[in-house]
Amino acid sequence: MARMTAARAAVEILRREGVTDAFGVPGAAINPFYAALEASGAIQHTLARHVEGASHMAEGYTRARPGNIGVCVGTSGPAGTDMITGLYSAIGDSVPILCITGQAPTAVIHKEDFQAVDIASIARPVTKMAVTVLEAAQVPGVFQQAFHLMRSGRPGPVLIDLPLDVQLTEIAFDPETYEPLPVHKPAATRAQVDKALGMLCAAERPLIVAGGGVINADASGLLVEFAELTGVPVVPTLMGWGVLPDDHELNAGMVGLQTAHRYGNATFLESDFVLGVGNRWANRHTGRLDVYTAGRTFVHVDVDPTQIGRIFAPDYGIASDAGAALRLFVDAARELRARGGLPDRSAWAAAAQERRARLQRRTHFDDVPVKPQRVYEEMNKVFGPKTRYVSTIGLSQIAGAQLLHVHRPRHWINSGQAGPLGWTVPAALGVAKADPEAPVVALSGDYDFQFMIEELAVGAQHRIPYVHVLVNNSYLGLIRQAQRAFGIDFQVDLEFENVNSPEAGGYGVDHVKVAEGLGCKALRVTEPRDLAPAFERAGELAAEHRVPVVVEVILERVTNIAMSATNDIGAVVEFEETATEPWHAPTAIRTLKP
Repeated sequence: MARMTAARAAVEILRREGVTDAFGVPGAAINPFYAALEASGAIQHTLARHVEGASHMAEGYTRARPGNIGVCVGTSGPAGTDMITGLYSAIGDSVPILCITGQAPTAVIHKEDFQAVDIASIARPVTKMAVTVLEAAQVPGVFQQAFHLMRSGRPGPVLIDLPLDVQLTEIAFDPETYEPLPVHKPAATRAQVDKALGMLCAAERPLIVAGGGVINADASGLLVEFAELTGVPVVPTLMGWGVLPDDHELNAGMVGLQTAHRYGNATFLESDFVLGVGNRWANRHTGRLDVYTAGRTFVHVDVDPTQIGRIFAPDYGIASDAGAALRLFVDAARELRARGGLPDRSAWAAAAQERRARLQRRTHFDDVPVKPQRVYEEMNKVFGPKTRYVSTIGLSQIAGAQLLHVHRPRHWINSGQAGPLGWTVPAALGVAKADPEAPVVALSGDYDFQFMIEELAVGAQHRIPYVHVLVNNSYLGLIRQAQRAFGIDFQVDLEFENVNSPEAGGYGVDHVKVAEGLGCKALRVTEPRDLAPAFERAGELAAEHRVPVVVEVILERVTNIAMSATNDIGAVVEFEETATEPWHAPTAIRTLKP
């Protein structure tokens, strides 16, 4: 039997579980693992500038391609605690990432040794498993179990904490005969699917709500096929955006309090039946449950049985992986269609598209400073359907979701449940690392951008190009808008006169200089007519120099983005004038019908 250190065994297992990349920051307590990583030579490591950044890179990496599992590595103590935010983001959005931390030697963990903290206990609420391995011989089994758990049921993150002496201990391990454990996912039965399909067929105005679970299951094609067989319009959630193209005739638009379309909410409120697949009825999607559920029958399909009934009790629930359920839904629908048993939904689907042509938001403004809506209009013109968008939180993300177009799964990558500021830069780097050939475009407000701005240097050092659209109003815009309900505008203004950069015009931080100082390229735009040329030039610079390229757009200081102030999807406030002429929304999916 081959003998090797437990650290080397861990690296060999990573290889055999399909890991080719890792993100992290070395330190004294994890150096044996790094020594094994170097000796292996099979896993490419990207050095982050902050371990929280490494965790977000791992999440972006996972979400870019089916089957990916991002790995982040850090030393003991604060490295692990810094990565808790990444673990929280990952578990909230059902994203498998593996966090590996170093730890003080086993004999002194309980003695308040330097940087010794019970990271497993801290991480347990935001992981599927968090364990400090105290016996070196257990390392192979723990790593094997970690990959099994990350892939089984509802996907999610795992933390493995390795004490220094455990990493260095030699164990017997044969990597050549190692095999991953079988993945377990619950699967619907035909009887369950027949019952649900019967309920859908009995409805007059049904909708399908497609969540991130459909994308996690790599089942977008099945979802589209089922929708086309039945003729039922589809509402993608924010995490499911891209599950079918935005220009598909059955795309009814998104629903919710913030990241929603006017036509999406209007169509949903006309519906009488909802089949939810791989979604969790997030509160920003549903708003007030009495409004959301009134007059509708619900069927909920989710891989996690405990999600069914968690937010409200559906009329029928099915615990199943989205892909397994949709395969049966497609089979059942085909058979029913062959017997002439599927109702004609053409009038209902056409009504949804008619709303799409009427209920639009205006994007074309020539104001200076620039109105944010114009930014997304120009992004739609320049960035094509292959673009992978990355964003996290704020008015920039909300307006982007309302106005941008996404045509493919995994092309809108967003931290939905946690929404941590600073997520966008490292996540975009992880996405670009996972798919170097695809154009990656990140979207941030100025505050999100400043939180982990140092990670831009990672892109410069490791030659990871992408374009970062930075909309700068020098405000905590979403919080300022929320403070309107309290009659305050307090501690949300980021504006100041920068004595080193008068060209910043009182907006404070000179993001162009900072980005350039971190080894990246940057452009500043102050007029609407310069947006498209700047976006095109940014793509050229990214390709030429293989570094991140920041396009900073100087926005008007205050813009209130459409959202509900009463938690009611039927009462979304449109602060700006809506589109009344086709030229008001020139990049809308449907030409406006006044």
